[in-house]
Amino acid sequence: MAVLSRARQAIAPTYLFACLILGGSAQGIWQNMILQLAGVAIIAWAAAAPAEEPLLRPAKQLLLLAILGILVVTFELVPLPPGVWSHLGPRNEFVEGYRALGLAVPSLPLSMTPAQSLDSLLGIIPPLAIFCAIVRLRAFRPDLLAGALLAAMVMGILIGALQVASSSSGQSPWYLYEDTNVGAAVGFFANANHMAILLVVALPFLAAIAATARRANVQRYSAVLALTIGIGLVVLVGLALNGSLAGYGLALPVLAASALIILPSTSRLRIWTVALAVVLVIAAVVGLEVTSIGSSKFGQEASTSVQSRTDILVTTTRAMRDFLPFGSGLGSFRQVYHLYERPEQVTNTYVIHVHNDYVEFALEMGVAGIIVMALFLAWWAVAVWRVWRTAEAGPFARAASIASAAILVHSLVDFPLRTAAMSACFVMCVALLADRRAPRAKEPSDLRAARHAVIR
Repeated sequence: MAVLSRARQAIAPTYLFACLILGGSAQGIWQNMILQLAGVAIIAWAAAAPAEEPLLRPAKQLLLLAILGILVVTFELVPLPPGVWSHLGPRNEFVEGYRALGLAVPSLPLSMTPAQSLDSLLGIIPPLAIFCAIVRLRAFRPDLLAGALLAAMVMGILIGALQVASSSSGQSPWYLYEDTNVGAAVGFFANANHMAILLVVALPFLAAIAATARRANVQRYSAVLALTIGIGLVVLVGLALNGSLAGYGLALPVLAASALIILPSTSRLRIWTVALAVVLVIAAVVGLEVTSIGSSKFGQEASTSVQSRTDILVTTTRAMRDFLPFGSGLGSFRQVYHLYERPEQVTNTYVIHVHNDYVEFALEMGVAGIIVMALFLAWWAVAVWRVWRTAEAGPFARAASIASAAILVHSLVDFPLRTAAMSACFVMCVALLADRRAPRAKEPSDLRAARHAVIR
């Protein structure tokens, strides 16, 4: 029973590690398929397993939001009669295309790209599996989740070092994907910014490990502290090799916020630390927003429209206004964006995402998606407030609040949640916020007999 219990606790950490290693890009078709099949097995197990204890209200609320989001996407895939879909937004232009070709106007779904919507829906499987493994199966330990995250991160840094150390980085065999940021240490990702946010997310969990070890004896605490400092230095090396401005900009406020996990609750430094973190994160977002995509310096202006976040945002906003209230369909951004680009600005370089996931989600999911997104953000804010206001909340739950906040902020200027790796990491953090039940009591077989001498 003890072996089975320990094996069960490793399921969520092992799956998280697999997501971070295999789910770094949508280009990895087979890797993502493996993650989705394994995720289906975990979800099926969670659905079939008898409930040993009821879910907490926050976990139930989050699960209902996930179901609501899936229902919205499913509704977008239902075929509608021509008399209905042709009057929704700019879809009437497609009617003229069918008539020009002499074809009958068919029944079509709301989604402009139903195949991409279905593919995006399948992409929900890995994060949903992580959530089920944590809050439903209780197949985890917070320290093991942090360990899996740090192990994948360190391996990514090692791969990244090999990527940039090659004599010709453009021909380096260590890059795992064809379309990638050549010359940067991207690790198991295709996008340097996504590797950077993984490095940033690791920082609060390092602080949580150090804070947890304070309850141990002096020797163990010293060893854990030395280890976390060493890994922290490795993270700094990884950020330097990665070269992402998002990594530099978000690392500072996250470091400041992570100090709150270690500082005593009575310390007067806490309020100043919070203020410093807020100022730094605002400065980072503003600096990144006015910086061109792919630039190496803050404030560097874009030379083309595909590098300008402002131009992409303005064009996407025009498309969003046309497609509201129903949206263009999950995963349809790339195809829809082409319809709104100015012809004189079209080159062989194309835009694949808005670099603002909130706006892109609003375009694709419409009013229903905006409502779901707003409800989730409200849920997240309440959950974070409870974690920091409740004395019983542990260091890992607080680390999860900081890490999830970093990903949400990064989503203002990028699209980290579009990968299985970072979406699984984010949902791991959210699950720790949603389910803060005490760990399982040890089985009797887990309790080892004393090994000291007894004097009678």
